[in-house]
Amino acid sequence: MSPLPITVVIPTISTRGDLLSQAVNSIKYQTQLPEAVIIEQDMHHEGAGMTRHRGLWRVTTPWVAFLDDDDLFMPQHLERLWKHAQETGCHYAYSWFETLPAGSDPFPPTHFTDPWDPNQPRQTTVTTLVQTNLAREAGFLGDPRDTGDGQRAGEDWWFTLECNRLGKISHLVEKTWYWRHWGFGQPGMPGNTSGLGSRW
Repeated sequence: MSPLPITVVIPTISTRGDLLSQAVNSIKYQTQLPEAVIIEQDMHHEGAGMTRHRGLWRVTTPWVAFLDDDDLFMPQHLERLWKHAQETGCHYAYSWFETLPAGSDPFPPTHFTDPWDPNQPRQTTVTTLVQTNLAREAGFLGDPRDTGDGQRAGEDWWFTLECNRLGKISHLVEKTWYWRHWGFGQPGMPGNTSGLGSRW
């Protein structure tokens, strides 16, 4: 089976070790493999947003998927998002997650069950499948400050808002990956990881 026209981008720092290895292994065991994987190192404490942005500009495939270095894809993650994107004609597809530890999902249940509403965008996570051109146009260099509601903060939120403005987002109502939820910090800031509340 041919690989999917997808590159997975993982921003990381040198101390991740075993967590990064687990993330990479979760890509190796996909039911449909991506064409490429880019592991982008933050060598100068620039933060996850800038690191992910650099990795994004190394992508040569038409689609890009993002994975934080402390999270894991379930085996069907890329196959299911790819199929959903093809079926819906969307430019940005996202699914939902199981938390590690279990039961620590900070989002309201409706964030998982409800379809995406472009007129009322809501916080998701950065673990998405996006057309590369759209991802580059949106970028990860937005203002990382909290907007005041505690949920909508970080460069990943501004990325989603720009993708919503420029393209079509669709929600696959399935759980296809694992999120290690460490508690809320300041996502996207230098010294922190890319996931909402996950800290470097």
